[in-house]
Amino acid sequence: MKRTSFLILLAASAVLAGSRALAHHSFAATYVVDREITVEGTLTQFLYRNPHSFVKMLAPDSQGHMQTWSIEWGGGAQLTQAHVTRFTLKPGDRVIVTGNPGRDPAEHRIRLHKIVRPSDGWKWEGVIM
Repeated sequence: MKRTSFLILLAASAVLAGSRALAHHSFAATYVVDREITVEGTLTQFLYRNPHSFVKMLAPDSQGHMQTWSIEWGGGAQLTQAHVTRFTLKPGDRVIVTGNPGRDPAEHRIRLHKIVRPSDGWKWEGVIM
């Protein structure tokens, strides 16, 4: 009886863990995946972490008003494989970001596809998440 209960608990845990992982990657629910936008501005913060890193930047919106943008990127482990470290970007860097816009324009979110730092020509391009 204990063994059966243990196996049922183990199976339930596996199912729950699997469903949670699938739910995590619903980018279409958060971003307009068939559209891209580009914003240029000043990086204010680079949050290099797992499961997703974020770039925060100050840049104008479509009406020209300055906004804080939250740009979602891949996790630290994935970025390391792409030769991006927590020291690659620094507050004050002028950057150009291209990616999928958030579904709610008021949130000023982007799922990053490309980032360029014009001052030295550094760039990263691709989709990892």
